[in-house]
Amino acid sequence: MATYRLGSQGEEVSKIQTRLKELGYYRGPIDGDFGGGTASAVKSFQQAKGSAIDGIVGPATWKALFPQEELPTSSLLQQPAAYRCLALTGSFETNAAPPDCFAGVSGDFDGQGMSLGVCQWNIGQGSLQPLFTQMDRDHLDEMKQIFHDDYPIFSAWLQAEREEQLDWIRQHQDPVKHVLFEPWRGYFKRLGRSEAFQQIQAQAAQALFNRGVALCKKYAVTSERGAALLFDILVQNGSIGTITEAQILRDFATVDSGLSPETQEVERMKIIANRRADAAKPEWREDVRARKLTIAQGEGVVHGRSYQLEEQFGLGLAPYRESRQSPRVELRRGIGRTSQGKRGSRRTKSRL
Repeated sequence: MATYRLGSQGEEVSKIQTRLKELGYYRGPIDGDFGGGTASAVKSFQQAKGSAIDGIVGPATWKALFPQEELPTSSLLQQPAAYRCLALTGSFETNAAPPDCFAGVSGDFDGQGMSLGVCQWNIGQGSLQPLFTQMDRDHLDEMKQIFHDDYPIFSAWLQAEREEQLDWIRQHQDPVKHVLFEPWRGYFKRLGRSEAFQQIQAQAAQALFNRGVALCKKYAVTSERGAALLFDILVQNGSIGTITEAQILRDFATVDSGLSPETQEVERMKIIANRRADAAKPEWREDVRARKLTIAQGEGVVHGRSYQLEEQFGLGLAPYRESRQSPRVELRRGIGRTSQGKRGSRRTKSRL
């Protein structure tokens, strides 16, 4: 049964916030992000109604808020597993839920110049430029509508050598806070909100997801959560090195064969998570570990946000089945928070 609580994101949370604001309990933004302010408003509403005060919107609280409606299942949970895995990684990367994670922009805090989108593709490693090039080729009129008089500058930048691209983008952001200056920050965020560019991102993410599924077979993990783990490794860390792979496979031999299949699956995922974290750069190591163990164990805290993967993303230990997946990731319009991505963003391959 669906519940909405601290850490939940999405359209349903926006609806809860809107209703609480109408009733005078909530004064914050309608951002689809169930944070402390929303939880506090829910508790005040529950207190006024004389019900249990837990800050959770379950069936009873939903009915009190919306007397004519049944508690809905999150629309995210109705999406294919590939999309739900993308939503989870996008939330880690940008600290925002779909569709707003597709517009997460952050600057040069890790030496990659700028990153954009659900997987935080970046300039330094050349992963962002192909997406810009595809958008510029297939949707030129829309690109000109986004950048207007500055389109010739963007076009020249896109054709420049990478070092020149990095130098230019660094000149257009705060050297300490790494926030892009306007109007460029606004341009790139508008590009990220474009349905056409979101679909380009989704196609690029699908290719990574397919690689993650192939890795599942190599590492004998079969669950949807296992697919989410391997996909997140590819997005955040780029790969699993040869030595790390050997350590993982050796450690698999220590898993007790008498455990239930589900417990063995979790133990294998924990080994993968810890070994990949051990191989990360020292400054990122514990961040990688927290993120990967949250997936492996199904719950945890990443960048200050609480995650319950089965409840929020529908990602549990059910077998991942490729036949159930749509070859095209469905994009949905919705209300949600647009994040700079700085707090949650950790770039692809930056933690090797």
